[in-house]
Amino acid sequence: MLKTLHACEWLAGAIHSLEVPNLDPSYVNMRAFREKRAELEKLKTTFVRRASEFLRNYFSSLVAFMLSDKSFFSQRGHLKRPDHAELRYKCRTYAPLLQHLKSLDKSCLGPLRKSYCHSLSLLLRREWWHNWNFLVPAGELANELRASTKAPKNPVVWFKGSNGSGPDGRSSADTSIVSDAYSKMLTIYIPLLMDESSFFAHFMCFEVPAGAPNVNKSKSGEDANDDLGLMNPDGNDLKPDDTSAELGTLNEAIQELLDRMQKDFYEVIDWAYNIDPLLCISMHGITERYISGQKADSAGFVRKLLDDLESRISAQFSRFIDEACHQIECNEKKVRQTGILAYIPRFAVLASHMEQHIQGLSRDLIEKAYTKLVITMFATLEIIAWDDPKTADIVLIENYAAFQNSVYDLASVVPTLAKFYHQASESYDLASTRHVSSHIYLQFERLFQFDQKVEELSYTIAAEEIPFQLGMTKTDLRGVLKSSLSGIDKSVGAMYRSLQKTLTFDEGLFLVLWDKCKKEFMDKYENFVQMVIRIYGNESFIPVAQMREILA
Repeated sequence: MLKTLHACEWLAGAIHSLEVPNLDPSYVNMRAFREKRAELEKLKTTFVRRASEFLRNYFSSLVAFMLSDKSFFSQRGHLKRPDHAELRYKCRTYAPLLQHLKSLDKSCLGPLRKSYCHSLSLLLRREWWHNWNFLVPAGELANELRASTKAPKNPVVWFKGSNGSGPDGRSSADTSIVSDAYSKMLTIYIPLLMDESSFFAHFMCFEVPAGAPNVNKSKSGEDANDDLGLMNPDGNDLKPDDTSAELGTLNEAIQELLDRMQKDFYEVIDWAYNIDPLLCISMHGITERYISGQKADSAGFVRKLLDDLESRISAQFSRFIDEACHQIECNEKKVRQTGILAYIPRFAVLASHMEQHIQGLSRDLIEKAYTKLVITMFATLEIIAWDDPKTADIVLIENYAAFQNSVYDLASVVPTLAKFYHQASESYDLASTRHVSSHIYLQFERLFQFDQKVEELSYTIAAEEIPFQLGMTKTDLRGVLKSSLSGIDKSVGAMYRSLQKTLTFDEGLFLVLWDKCKKEFMDKYENFVQMVIRIYGNESFIPVAQMREILA
């Protein structure tokens, strides 16, 4: 190699000496100088071609040797971070040769860079799969990973079917090993890729701005300084040109180097989604945490890789949520439904599982999913309920109550679910008020209609004139009191039984509604009594206290 470098220096010097201004312009057109320059150019072309061929073969053979040596890979019981110290040490031997080749013919570096990227990509991918199979050791699991794009698992179904409270076909196996393995792979390979890019930039003679991220620094101890001490043929240190346009070329080359790695990460994400879509939550948190921790130190391409992984995970999780919403909406097309809809309790189970997968900063991803799911659930519930107005309030009461009961614990710690808990509570109150009012009016319609007519008249005429209006006299009032309040015990009993018939699923819910019914009735009755005293004076009616005892 030393003799080769001396030959390179001589050749570069000889060519340089035959160029203006080192050569008197009067000699440029002389045949002897033209022939000599042609000879040197031919020599340069031949040397560059043979040296490039040698280096391409060398890169390939060096990687082939590492691939065949099991000591470079993780052994049973011991996870080994890929160690490329020996590869870089051997490559450094030829760094000065690459610099001379760049001086002789810069265009030869393109194919050399591609050759190096191709060889290193093979090594990185082999190490990747070896380590992944080490972290996810089950043979079937590893084989499934490789075949994931060809034979995906049937997606987990959370909201289809009318029975049970859990998803159909959900695996009971612990899938945390997958997210743990993904975390370890990021921990291993992100620093490694930054190291490789730093070495690649220097070794392959890229002239990049001094402030380019991670080009002049590396994370590992052995590669903490990848300055190859390169010099030009004149013996001067090479200094990066701050205005160099090679940064774009470098990023393209590194992207080519990492394309395969990115696809491998994508395969892991897609496979994990097929195993359990909720793994996207933990992987998103892991990736987001890594992005946050690496933002100041990562090279641009590493940040892009992490951003792309995060986008891929988010897209897969969004796909799962969209499918879940579609399953919920399919309930609209079923025949008339009563009772608690299957997706109400299943959502609580899903939310509990989602909370268990949260890691780091993935809260925002979950909150958006909750929002989309619950909005779809409530909209579908309203459509199903009002398909039959006679039973609409019953369906709404039972389902909004079931939602509140199922998410009560989670709503105390999850702000988004707390918001929907209160929304369900408000909708429940509206439906229950309508429902109990309908049963009150079923038994005491004349009584409270009379009160309503008096109230309407009070807006247009004086209070003392109301008893003289048609249908509003004291005689009319006494008739209403007699028909409505004679046999009051039977009327209250009938109201109790009619309300009880509408709610057969939950005795506790019926008791709550009966209490509400009694309160609503007493509020209306107290208003009626106050109206009678104000408008009609001392008429005979059941006192409020006695009415309370009857209801009790």
